Amino acid sequence: MIPRIQKRGQRTIGLLYYLYGPGKVEEHTDPHLVASWDHNAPDPGRDAAATLKQLQQLLDQPVENIDQAKRPNKHVWHLSVRNGAEDRVLTDEEWGDVARRMVAAAGIDDPEQGAGCRWAAVRHADDHIHIVATLVREDGYKPDLDHDAARVQAQARALEAELGLRRLNKGDGTAAKRPTRAERHKAERQGREHTAREELRETVRQAVAGAQSEGEFFDRLAAAGLLIRKRAAPSGDLLGYKVALPDDRNKDNEPVFYPGARLAPDLSLPRIRERWSAGAHHQHVAPDAPHHTAPKSPSSARRRAASAAWTAVMFIEHGDDAVVSAHVAAAGEVLDALAKTSPASTRRDLRDAAFAFERASRSHIRAERGRDRGLRQAARDLVHSGPALGRGEDGATTAMAIDMLFFVITAAVHWHAKKGHAQQAAAARQAAEHLRLAYQAAAAQPLGVLYQRGRRLGRPVVQRQTAVLRAAVPALAERVLTEPGWYALAATLADAEAAGHAPAALLAHAAGRRELDTADSVSDVLVWRLRRTAGLPADTSDELADAHAPQSSAYRAGQRAPGRSGRRRGRP
Repeated sequence: MIPRIQKRGQRTIGLLYYLYGPGKVEEHTDPHLVASWDHNAPDPGRDAAATLKQLQQLLDQPVENIDQAKRPNKHVWHLSVRNGAEDRVLTDEEWGDVARRMVAAAGIDDPEQGAGCRWAAVRHADDHIHIVATLVREDGYKPDLDHDAARVQAQARALEAELGLRRLNKGDGTAAKRPTRAERHKAERQGREHTAREELRETVRQAVAGAQSEGEFFDRLAAAGLLIRKRAAPSGDLLGYKVALPDDRNKDNEPVFYPGARLAPDLSLPRIRERWSAGAHHQHVAPDAPHHTAPKSPSSARRRAASAAWTAVMFIEHGDDAVVSAHVAAAGEVLDALAKTSPASTRRDLRDAAFAFERASRSHIRAERGRDRGLRQAARDLVHSGPALGRGEDGATTAMAIDMLFFVITAAVHWHAKKGHAQQAAAARQAAEHLRLAYQAAAAQPLGVLYQRGRRLGRPVVQRQTAVLRAAVPALAERVLTEPGWYALAATLADAEAAGHAPAALLAHAAGRRELDTADSVSDVLVWRLRRTAGLPADTSDELADAHAPQSSAYRAGQRAPGRSGRRRGRP
């Protein structure tokens, strides 16, 4: 159940005309009252003798009874309450009870408090009602509406439980501002998938990802084609900024600008500055990471992102809350950067993952910036290395990075759930679902090549790698041997051995760094960990370049064998 308080208005009759009219976006069917401040209130929807003017005059009467100077400038309060498509259809009596409890919770009309405001609840669809109220009580005083939005949300959670409706997650006030109804309708008219507010938020987040200065941040915004207005103090110091889409115009054909803080709480200029102002002494480098130099290619940037993600998992699982919060937020930057530079095969799913994870990147636990520099540098490397083509090493290292990021997102789910951050945990789970799809698209070809190489290994080699597996990870060995991905892992172990590594020690190290019980394909996970740790090429398809399609198809067919899902999944 979603209650939404709309902007206050000045004309009661105008809102009534809309509620009882045919509708602008959704068709209004059989509009009628389900409840009101007075059970004898006229209902223009069911009583042919009643008029909208009569209802309006009765609603406005307490407003008209006080001096003009004391009347609220905007006296019309409007609340919509909507159920989900999967919820059962409530009766008029049930909706009437919902309306009475909502106005009592908001402070509009609580019978236990004496004099209240006048209100009416109109139903013109199966799944929702609208409540219109006038903001002067019967005794001439104004209602106390402080925190009315929080109070109606709490009442909605109670009603969901009592009426057997889908239970929504409780918010904590850290979510980005939702698009208004007018913004949603405008996007629909213009054929946009998202509203201008949402498009701007995505573009600004991508511009922030890995940025190290105000100049770089604003250069990225300009390069993305946004219109920018900066707000400066008399001293010349920059105080804030606004952005607009060039083709998003108001009725006067002027660009519609949004301040950063109105896009999301962490996109105000002061909050953005926190990302690059933390001391360099906090920087953490993974023990097995080489000295940092600028990446020469998208594939090297993706390898480094995978290493940074692997280190971040440890921080999220074992760090204190302020450090964890910083790493979760920085993981969002990596997702934004990866989505911006990803190949076509994974771009949509990675964008959807980043869009969903945006909600998971904020909570009331203030991030301790600086310790997250590994992830922020990874985001910067991804942006500066440029778009990946999705073939060869680019495609394979994209799969490697997504695989490691999946564990970061899963760790974020667990942390948010432990802290009671219901909306953030749900958003992280949704992001993980999109990452699974992106991983499947990125991993099919390179794992298909390794699968075929593993199938071609001589029997003595396979037996030797089987012995290595059983010695290194005895608890997982039998499970891995039944997976189609075992052949890709066998080929990887052979590559590691040929490169001079001790396969058993390498495998034990890769498996021991984090549990693998939640993975649907343990072998897939181990392949990427081994190839990253040992510095092996992520893609080995050169000698099989003429047979990519059948190899990928063979691997995917093996992954879809009965009882297997075809995706490497973790179950949060």
